[in-house]
Amino acid sequence: MSGHTAIVHDMGDQFDLFGDDAAPAAGRRRPSRSDPGVHPEPEAGRRPDAPLASRVRPLRFDDLVGQSQVVDTLRSLAESGHLPSLVLWGPPGSGKTTLAGILAEATGSRFVALSAVTAGVADLRRVVAEARERRRAGRRTILFVDELHRFNKAQQDAILPHVEDGTVTLIGATTENPSFEVIAPLLSRSRVFRLEALEPEDLEQVVRRGLAELGVEIEDDGLAALLEGARGDARVALNALEAATALSDGAVGAEAVRRAMQDRHLLYDRAGDMHYDIVSALIKSVRGSDPDAAVYWLARMLEAGEDPNFVARRLVILASEDVGLADPMALPVAVAAQQAAHFIGMPEAMFPLTEAALYLARAPKSNSAGRAYGAARQAIEETGNLPVPLHLRNAVTGLMRSMGYGRGYQYAHDHPGGVVEQQHLPEGLEGRTFFEPGPRDH
Repeated sequence: MSGHTAIVHDMGDQFDLFGDDAAPAAGRRRPSRSDPGVHPEPEAGRRPDAPLASRVRPLRFDDLVGQSQVVDTLRSLAESGHLPSLVLWGPPGSGKTTLAGILAEATGSRFVALSAVTAGVADLRRVVAEARERRRAGRRTILFVDELHRFNKAQQDAILPHVEDGTVTLIGATTENPSFEVIAPLLSRSRVFRLEALEPEDLEQVVRRGLAELGVEIEDDGLAALLEGARGDARVALNALEAATALSDGAVGAEAVRRAMQDRHLLYDRAGDMHYDIVSALIKSVRGSDPDAAVYWLARMLEAGEDPNFVARRLVILASEDVGLADPMALPVAVAAQQAAHFIGMPEAMFPLTEAALYLARAPKSNSAGRAYGAARQAIEETGNLPVPLHLRNAVTGLMRSMGYGRGYQYAHDHPGGVVEQQHLPEGLEGRTFFEPGPRDH
């Protein structure tokens, strides 16, 4: 690990955590006022008035908890001296920013952080110009872009050539799937690492560090409430602990934690991965005839603020795609739920939507309609625009009748049972079977 002193130089949206004039030292130290060019204040995140999550942020790989596989790989890359550009993809509070800072110090690099929410192309150009000067002096620059997915294509294009020629090493942090949110050329020049929400045992270690920093104790029920409410987010856990400590006279208990956390936030993005992951879980639970899982995922979506009309549309599709002819009443039930949800709105819309989800989950399943359509589509791809047989064409003029339109057509209702044997498929597809009813079809 580099011995550079961690200094923060405020540069608007940029933060240089390793001052150029910071001298090597054994371990981390508070900068002296005599150091030329060094800000006399301790780094902002370590000040006593900084949030607890910032004060206890790990500074070394050895201090990290969780993400062991990712951390081991990144540590090896840093120690090799060949750290590539990276995209750290994971939920909030999983350690993306912390990892970026540790990688910068471990490689002795200048660390510049930008927020994609506020930074623009002009900021990127300024960082690149400074990085080019540092590179001539033999020092690399790590450009950390928080919420990388919020950079548009033009902004990502602006980074690309400087990542490619090594002027900057990019570390992007995102909560969204980089396959959809990061342009392909930039993605091909980076390595993507997926981080997960912290496991309860890892989160407990983080909380213990916060307790030591605050000099307080926590009761068992308070700890359990904190770990459950944080849902793997270290920042949420530490912020809630700090607030709960302020609300407590002694040891932090469950009631103080509940007051500190108030309504627990459900991680959900109506346009992102969590949205698609949860609706996928709902669909597969209904398809798998698991009513308990179906109502759970339905509630997860609605409680997180999902549009009930989106949920209703998915249930209508499920009724046709997965229940189908095994229970022809499934589609009317789903459509009725959609209309009712649209009519009454939330929160009462959860009643018809839940009824429909449970009905569909408990119904027998058949995908024969979808298979029949797929077979017909395949035949169309193979044979193209085959002409309609003449006897099936509508003869609306004398000319058409003279050309044979409608000649020989047999009206089904004139035959016993309303069934007639005649060719309905085009020439070349006679006798072709597309619909194969399943054992549960009605």
